[in-house]
Amino acid sequence: MVTKLPSSGAMPEGQEAGCDTSGLILVHRIFRWLYSELPKLVREVRPGDTARAAIVGRYANLDFFALHMHHETEDLALWDRLTSRDPACGVHVEQMKAQHAEVARQLAIIEPQLQPWVASADPQLGEAFARDIDALRETLTAHLRQEEASIMPVAGAVLSQQEWDWMEEHTRAELAAHRKELGKDIMALQAGLLIASVPEAEREEWMRANIPVPVRVLYQLLLKRQYDRAMRDLYPDRPVPAMV
Repeated sequence: MVTKLPSSGAMPEGQEAGCDTSGLILVHRIFRWLYSELPKLVREVRPGDTARAAIVGRYANLDFFALHMHHETEDLALWDRLTSRDPACGVHVEQMKAQHAEVARQLAIIEPQLQPWVASADPQLGEAFARDIDALRETLTAHLRQEEASIMPVAGAVLSQQEWDWMEEHTRAELAAHRKELGKDIMALQAGLLIASVPEAEREEWMRANIPVPVRVLYQLLLKRQYDRAMRDLYPDRPVPAMV
């Protein structure tokens, strides 16, 4: 169960300002990778190959869902707190809100193109779809860079660890709530992408520090197989491109 989101003003009783925001770098790394790879995958679908388009289309839908969810979670958890606790951050918060709105506007153009392309694997539809994803990636890349530079340091100083961790709890709960529509392997995909976002030389240590033992065991026994199968579906003829 997700913990109740505390009020945005004063620090909740028993909590202290200061939190580790470094996990957001990994999340941003995943989004940069997803939206770099997606237009390539769309363009590689052969004309009329609707079976392949359906595979790529499923992951496109997941990418769009994940981006909506990530931004909605930040809207809930961050902006009011940051402006109330550090008013000087207000100008950056307004920029973040405007950028979120622009991402949503572009997604509203892109998402209706998905099903017509999947149903036909028409190369002209696919190219228009991929071009719009390319444009979204440019918007998203600039937004993520500014968020890392202007928002993360303030959040690390004025939010409690519990407030920051709420975003991860909310994300897990949302994915679980939509598991039926997103696919039974959605939790494996989340875990696998997160692990892939950590440099390989650091992964074992990162997993020990950030993933509880029971979850690590579950990942090795089940979730990793599901993730690897999903990546083979996406990249049947070549290795999965490295995220880092």
